[in-house]
Amino acid sequence: GGFFTPTESAAVAVLWAFFVTLFVYRDYRWRDLPHLLHGVVQTVAMVMIVIGFAAAFAYMMTLMQIPARTTALLLSISNDRLTVLLLINVMLLVLGTFMDMAPLLLICTPILLPVATMLGLNPVHFGIVMMLNLSIGLITPPVGTTLFVGCAIGKVPIERASRQLWPFWLAMLAVLL
Repeated sequence: GGFFTPTESAAVAVLWAFFVTLFVYRDYRWRDLPHLLHGVVQTVAMVMIVIGFAAAFAYMMTLMQIPARTTALLLSISNDRLTVLLLINVMLLVLGTFMDMAPLLLICTPILLPVATMLGLNPVHFGIVMMLNLSIGLITPPVGTTLFVGCAIGKVPIERASRQLWPFWLAMLAVLL
């Protein structure tokens, strides 16, 4: 509605969720607040540590000229931009099934963006391709973090959820192609 900036609206949403949880649904009480805050701090700390290490790793790879070497390697395989983009897609899909999206973005972007720009791809287009690849990985076993969280919340076995996801995976792969 234009009342808040995106950052402010996130804060308002958190306050609203807090209000609804405490006073409407009454899932938690005031005495549960320290335990809840402890869990939030733990989760945020883990995520920030992962992002910090991923940023340091990306910086070290840049110092070691890994992006330039990766560009040379991929271009030595093929000069055709569709072939190289297909190889990048396969690599991101495989990596996305084993790692979370945030660290992979921090690690792979400095390596793969020079390859994409050298092939003449638009950086925005390449960013969307990376996001879609890694989003597919978030709901793909064996690690698929979003799949695990969704199954835990819905109390559904992962095997059952995975069987139901095939049409969605195929649709996402079709969009990716």
